[in-house]
Parts: sequence; structure tokens; C-alpha cells
Amino acid sequence: MPITKPAPLFVRSTVVVVLTALASGCSSTPAAKPGSCESANYTVHDPAEPVNRGIFAFNRTVDDYALAPVARGYRKLPETFQAGVHNFVANFGEPKVFINDLLQGNAQRSVNTLGRFVINTTAGIVGLIDVSGKLGIERHKADFGQTFGVWNVAPGPIVELPLLGSANLRDATGEVLSFAVDPFGDNSSTVETLGTINTVGGVVDGRAEALPLTDQLQAEPDYYVALRDATAQRRADFVAQGKLGAVVQDNPQCENGAAADE
Repeated sequence: MPITKPAPLFVRSTVVVVLTALASGCSSTPAAKPGSCESANYTVHDPAEPVNRGIFAFNRTVDDYALAPVARGYRKLPETFQAGVHNFVANFGEPKVFINDLLQGNAQRSVNTLGRFVINTTAGIVGLIDVSGKLGIERHKADFGQTFGVWNVAPGPIVELPLLGSANLRDATGEVLSFAVDPFGDNSSTVETLGTINTVGGVVDGRAEALPLTDQLQAEPDYYVALRDATAQRRADFVAQGKLGAVVQDNPQCENGAAADE
């Protein structure tokens, strides 16, 4: 009697293959001129600057004595370990990226995100290995702040959030909504543990990634203004990418974001 492949395993394998094909096709969505460093226009409205500067002083103290030193130590770890943490954090965030892709009405990007998540969670060992990237399925980011921008919601005034950093009111609202939305639910101790690992890893990995930029901005005469404006520029570019609906590859030469945006 011939041995048949178990149905559940066959179904999972088929889904992965189909999603790989779909995502590969969608990853060829026209991007914003590869290598282009064109920046979107932005404005900064900071009516509560004195209050924001007070919160910024607190945030900088926490960063100088806790986050930045840990991030510098993290950067000395083997690159393979850092890549694993980065990939895991990015993969754990894919469901929220998928939700925002749908809210932005971008079917192609949503299929791309879903395909990446399924492939990397299975073949990539819960996302530790970016198998999708090796297959040419590029990663892109999306969050609720970007979604509000795609919906043409005005940025609003600047607010300095304790521990979270500088943001406009639109992005701050998106941050709060992101904390409230949990695609995984909380009925599994395994998911809860993975969520905790993701939070810690995300903070450290994100701060480490931003170190070169923040070190540069700290040399400016007014670090508060430099960081605030760099964040505003990056978020304006991010919203423009969302409206374009493209899978835009990170270009380090054009990077002008901020730690608060990670």
C-alpha cells in the first residue's frame, strides 16, 4: 500500500508554495526609484516645546545611562546573533504590518507581508532566518501612523512621549493604537513569552540600529531640535512610501530617521 503524505502537512506545504509564488510576484511592485534619496516635504509644529524639552531631558537620561550602553554592548555581539534577533523582531511584527497594508488598501503589499510571515515562521524557525529575503521577497514596514498619513490625516503638533521619544500627534496616536492591537491574542503562554522576548529584543535592536544616527545628531548644537526634525523628515518619507504603495528597500545612504522611530 503506497504511503500517502499526511493531509495537514500537505496543506501547509501547499500554502507555503502558493504564498511564495504570490509574494514573489508582488515583491516586484514598482518602488520609489531604487537608490533615490528624494525627501518628502514636512512641517514641524511644536507649540508645547518647553514641556517637550522637559520630557526629552528625562528620555535622554534614561537613554544615556541605560538604553545606549546596552545597545553598544549588543553591537559587539556576533553579527549572526544580531541578525537573528533583528529577523525575529521583524517577523513578529509582520501581522501588524499586514493589518496596516489592508487598511491602506494595498492588496499586493498585504500578500507580500503574509507570504513573508508564513515562510519565515515555518522555514525560517519562527523568523530567526529571513528565508523570504533570500527568495527575493523584500521586507517593508507599515504602522498605524503611516496608515493615518495615507488616509491624509494631518500630522498635528509635536509631542515628546516618555520613553518613546519625539512624534507628531498622528504618529503618537498610532503608537497607542499599536499597543492596544494584539493580532496573536493573549491566551497562550508560549505567545506571551515570545511577545516578551520580542519587546526586549525590539528595544535593544532598534536602539542599536539607530546609534550611528543619534551619535551624529548629538554633535549638533541643539540635540532636541536635530532629533525632532530628523524624526519628522523620516516619518514624512515613510508616509510618502505608504502612499506610493511600494516595497522600498532600506538605503543606508539616505537614512535620516531617529531612534524614537524604531
